[in-house]
Amino acid sequence: MAGYPYRHLLGIEGLSPPEITALLDRAEEAVAVSRQVEKKKAVLRGRTQINLFFEASTRTQSSFEIAGKRLGADVMNMSVSSSSVKKGETLIDTAATLNAMNPDILVVRHHAAGAVHLLAQKVGCSVINAGDGAHEHPTQALLDALTMRRHKGDIGRLTVAICGDILHSRVARSNILLLNALGARVRVVAPSTLLPTGISQMGVEVHTSMADGLKDADIVMMLRLQRERMAGSFIPSVREYFRYWGLDREKLSHARPDALVMHPGPMNRGVEIDPEIADGPQSLIREQVEMGVAVRMAVLEALAAHLPNN
Repeated sequence: MAGYPYRHLLGIEGLSPPEITALLDRAEEAVAVSRQVEKKKAVLRGRTQINLFFEASTRTQSSFEIAGKRLGADVMNMSVSSSSVKKGETLIDTAATLNAMNPDILVVRHHAAGAVHLLAQKVGCSVINAGDGAHEHPTQALLDALTMRRHKGDIGRLTVAICGDILHSRVARSNILLLNALGARVRVVAPSTLLPTGISQMGVEVHTSMADGLKDADIVMMLRLQRERMAGSFIPSVREYFRYWGLDREKLSHARPDALVMHPGPMNRGVEIDPEIADGPQSLIREQVEMGVAVRMAVLEALAAHLPNN
């Protein structure tokens, strides 16, 4: 199988199409493993994986934990919001402390963009970015791509509309980078207050109307309204937001009849997506969770090839 040549996975940016495809192909194999009765592999036996989460995330953290354990790693979860960082320990101090424990793989989520890159320079082990600020969330983009590919085939032929809070979304950024790399046509749809400055320079079509943005789309990806990151009034009201930008049957009718709906979760039902759509026949939201475990297994396995004493 084609190799992944890096010690870390810090972002989608910089990965070539063959490197992305190699990870997706490896994840396909992990899906099969995860559906077996015997789910264990010995790839990471004897290795230590630390999940270091400065931000809470049940879904991503549990997904990485299951992935590590299925590959045989000893997995330790550190929720830093309740530990020494509260006492004034810096990111560098935390890195030095962890490094002294000789972990093999560090999975890091941090509220500041660039924090994971900094950590990767300070530790001797492999580092995976599980989300840093509004910067990147590479494994989410990979699991989204895997889900799309399994249902729609060649990603390069697809039109993908990413809708909602683009401004605060690392998921949007990683997905745009990945989908562009694989040749998809990418649109972003949001109120102008939730669009980053210069977003069109990322090679996307920009729309503020759901009817225009969803026209003939193959995939409609809704994003969570990240109110915890909003230091001001970005939307008039939740009710108004749903009326204009929430995905309901009427807005979805502008996409292709066989369009599929995605959401990275957790969802705000009735805010960015109608429960009828979230639970309906066109929704891939539950499947994305399953693909998350497979993709994280694939990434851990790919990095295992670069661990010392291999």
